[in-house]
Amino acid sequence: MKVLANDGISQSGIDALEKAGYEVSTTTVAQEQLINYINEKDIAVLLVRSATTVRKDLIDACPGLKIIGRGGVGMDNIDVEYAREKGLHVINTPAASSHSVAELVFGHLYGLARFLHNSNREMPLEGDSNFKGLKKAYAKGTELKGKTLGVLGFGRIGQATAKVALGAGMKVVAFDPFLEKANLELEFFDGQKVNFDIETISKEDVLKQADFITLHVPAQKDYVIDEAEFNMMKDGVILVNAARGGVVNEVALVKAIESGKVARAALDVFEKEPKPEIQLLMNAALSLTPHTGAATNEAQDRIGTELASQIVDILG
Repeated sequence: MKVLANDGISQSGIDALEKAGYEVSTTTVAQEQLINYINEKDIAVLLVRSATTVRKDLIDACPGLKIIGRGGVGMDNIDVEYAREKGLHVINTPAASSHSVAELVFGHLYGLARFLHNSNREMPLEGDSNFKGLKKAYAKGTELKGKTLGVLGFGRIGQATAKVALGAGMKVVAFDPFLEKANLELEFFDGQKVNFDIETISKEDVLKQADFITLHVPAQKDYVIDEAEFNMMKDGVILVNAARGGVVNEVALVKAIESGKVARAALDVFEKEPKPEIQLLMNAALSLTPHTGAATNEAQDRIGTELASQIVDILG
């Protein structure tokens, strides 16, 4: 039986599938050629990440498909319900990349708190000629310890991010419309464990209390953070969006930065991927990454082996 990992898969995933008797192709097939390729090569399992879309036309045109798999969490690039109505299995790996995203969020938070995104740009240009000037410009950093992190969306990734925050000595407040409370277990290198019970509060209260805000919500029709939400925040707040492009109004974000409501912000996702707005790319108050939240070697290994395990469980 043949598996096409159109957006790639880790070697550990390939090994697990081949050990179970599957033939794995990691050829990247252009979207417009995908239907023909699947049918000509008799592909039974199509694995994608975010680059490839699996819509109704492909599902209808490829009767030999048995499984559609998404390496990662969000499945907005797949017509999930339609596929399941047609008898296909649709799988993903919701837990595999949670900690990877959490660490990226904190990479941005520490960088923003100490102006690392700015000083890393300026030191190569002016480090030898304006050392004292740069030191003065970036000498008013802030510590995360003792501050309040507001988490919007308290599913697996939100909780993983909260664990890092608690380990860093932060207070955590969280909002989730589908969750009243969560028990977070922090496990340390020597086997010690500490448990925290976090009860969710209203979105408005999170926005009012938080010194730092991170979003971990699915793609949706309306903005989660728009002008009204920015107005509720503390002055000088720092915000990170490593969730989905389109959950933060980017125009309103730039205005909030210009007004001082938002001191600095980080974006790993954008409304217009893969061509973000130039005003975002050139904004010195923004720390930017190209949608790499789940892109760690460890996460990709977990994604590959979890997909392989699910495929073997379904098809044998």
